[in-house]
Amino acid sequence: MELIKVAIADDHKIFRKGVVLSLRPYNNIRFVQEAENGDDLLQHIATTSPDVVLMDLRMPVKDGIETTRVLSRQFPHIHVIVLSMFEDERFVYHLMENGAHGYLLKNAEPGEIRKAIMDVQEKGYYLNNFVNRILLKRSHARQRTLPSLTHEISLNPKEQEVLQLICLEFTAQEIAQKMEISPRTVEAIKDRLMERFGTKNTAGLVFFAVKNNLVD
Repeated sequence: MELIKVAIADDHKIFRKGVVLSLRPYNNIRFVQEAENGDDLLQHIATTSPDVVLMDLRMPVKDGIETTRVLSRQFPHIHVIVLSMFEDERFVYHLMENGAHGYLLKNAEPGEIRKAIMDVQEKGYYLNNFVNRILLKRSHARQRTLPSLTHEISLNPKEQEVLQLICLEFTAQEIAQKMEISPRTVEAIKDRLMERFGTKNTAGLVFFAVKNNLVD
């Protein structure tokens, strides 16, 4: 398996060390940086160059929300997975729409953390049951509102199919094979949709699609 370099930012040293130790058995994951807060993380991240960051929300100096925004702007290739105590859908939506690629509760098992790391690296996002319930709730709430023609979003058939397959967790390579187009074309369509919808990454695109009932 491809080696995935991971950084963790959390002001609680015991929790931080616990996560690192719990993932040690997985040979494809290597921790390259530990940080006590967002400022500490950002000062060294260009040197450590992680693929994925496990990000606590509440930290001194610079919290996880602001740090995620900075990473999204300055290091868009780095995938951020939020680790939080908060089962609050407002945090989920705010973070996923501002650059996060996944959201895990801090009581997650090591196997789920590993899956989240691998999914964001391979697919660009990770959605667990907790996040899926929030998406479903928002989707049902939106369906009960009256339709508005002024806000109708139109997609051509190819855009619709690519978006549907992205939300079904297919990679760009798998989508290209299914649609008999090149991976570069898939990426171009995805980038075009992200630009049109004002989303920062694949996770934000999936959230937008579900929130606006663009996929089945």
